[in-house]
Parts: sequence; structure tokens; C-alpha cells
Amino acid sequence: MGAQEQLPVARPGLVMTRAEFDGLAAFIYQECGVKLSPGKQSMLASRLTRRLRALGMDCFGDYHAYVSSPEGRRVELARMIDEVTTNKTDFFREPAHFDFLTKTAVPAVLRLGGSGELAVWSAACSTGEEPYTIAMVLAELREGRRGLRPSILASDINETVLGKAVQAIYPAELARPIPNPLRRKFVMEGKGSQAGYVRIAPEIRRMVTFRRLNLMDQEYHLGRSMHIVFCRNVIIYFDRETQVELFRRILGVMRPGGYLFIGHTESLTGINDDFQRVGPAVYQAPSAA
Repeated sequence: MGAQEQLPVARPGLVMTRAEFDGLAAFIYQECGVKLSPGKQSMLASRLTRRLRALGMDCFGDYHAYVSSPEGRRVELARMIDEVTTNKTDFFREPAHFDFLTKTAVPAVLRLGGSGELAVWSAACSTGEEPYTIAMVLAELREGRRGLRPSILASDINETVLGKAVQAIYPAELARPIPNPLRRKFVMEGKGSQAGYVRIAPEIRRMVTFRRLNLMDQEYHLGRSMHIVFCRNVIIYFDRETQVELFRRILGVMRPGGYLFIGHTESLTGINDDFQRVGPAVYQAPSAA
């Protein structure tokens, strides 16, 4: 090694102090309702380090000051939320729910309305597996129920996963839970450079509209009231006060007698007594007086 040559200096790792964690955790709770316990400090530091590197920052306190500023809220807030939020979903996750949807909930809604219109909201839809599953089973149901007109709104706070959902392209192994008859009808197998991937068929994609929505918003401007709401495996990330507010808002956008599906490990006991439990992790909104 020549005398003029120097070894590159390793950039030291970023360390998040407890005060920095507390400040960022409070900000995240305020913005998206996710409650981070002190045990999540290393996880938060790991996930946000990528954003600090991209911005050329060396201090989590500086990052907090930036993301909470007017410019940071406009430019960086959505990126921070993308890093922080966890997204885990599958096709036909908790499959009993889709049996209840087609055999009980949809017939009951149609008896109440009679027009054939069916508005469904998949809240916290992540990369789209849930709303596309709903669309497949409703498309199949529609073949035997002429006049059924389902439309599905799918929302998430994370813009990155919404972009993947709109593309509707998945590794083939993720499509294995889809029953073979539905897979043959509604899933396209990739070929050539796309071998090993699948894409949801256009007729299913057309049934779903994706949009960014923060469940912490004071009002949900959905454009219509909902007959069916899926909000599954979401409330585990929220504290009790946030859970109460969340389901108060959800009830406010539902049709009388509509159905709410939550995760099988979740319950509305002590959160909202207006909903009536009608099945495992399935609730019904009050009927009109």
C-alpha cells in the first residue's frame, strides 16, 4: 500500500437515545395510532436508519425535527410511515370469513337493500391479497346471483404497499392458498421473464379501487356508506383509546345491519357495544330503527 493511500473510514452506526425514541414514538402514535413500547426501540432505529442515510442525517433527533416540520410532513411523513408500519397478509387468510361473507352476510344485505348494490371496504389492505380475495369470491357469487353489483374500496396508510397492490403481481407461491377453481379463472401465470410470478386477472382488478387512507383521520370520506367492512388484524397495534375511536368511526360509515369482520385474535368486547357478535370475529351493525 502506497504512502498516499488511506483506508476508507467506516461510518459509525446510528444510535437512537431513549429520549429520541420517546419523541418519535409519540409522533408516530399521533400520526397513525401505532403504539410502540420501549421494547421496539431497536426495531424503530433499524427501520428509520435507511431514511436518515437517504437524507444525509446522523441524528434521530434531527430526523424527528424534520419529519414534524411543514416541509417534512409534506415530503417525508409518508415515507416514514411506510418504514414503520408492518404489513402481513395472505390470500384467503382466515378462510371461514369468506364462507360467512358469501353464505350469510351478502344474502342478508341483499334482503335489506334489494337493489343488488354491495359496497365493501377492505381497511388496511396492505399489498392487496385481502381485497382481491373478496373480489374473487364475489365474482364467483355474482355468476349465480344476477343483479349483484359489488364494488370494493381498499385502503392503506402505506403508499409503497398500495403501489404493489395496484400492480397485482405476486410470487406464485403466495397464490397457493387460492382454491384451484378460482385460481384457474382469476389468476394469470407468468411466462418467460415473468415465470414464477402470477397476476390477478383484469376483471378482478377492475372490481377494486385502491386509495391511501389513514385510519386516524377524524372522518373517512369514502363516498358512500358500506355494507361490509373488513378491518382485520389491525387493532392489535392500537391502544384501547384508539381502538374505541376507530370503531366509532367505522360504525359511522356503515349501512344499518352491515357486517364487520375483524381478526380471529381480536374482539370488540369493551371497545364497542353497538356491534352485535354474529360469528367468530364477525359483527353486525345495528339495524335502522
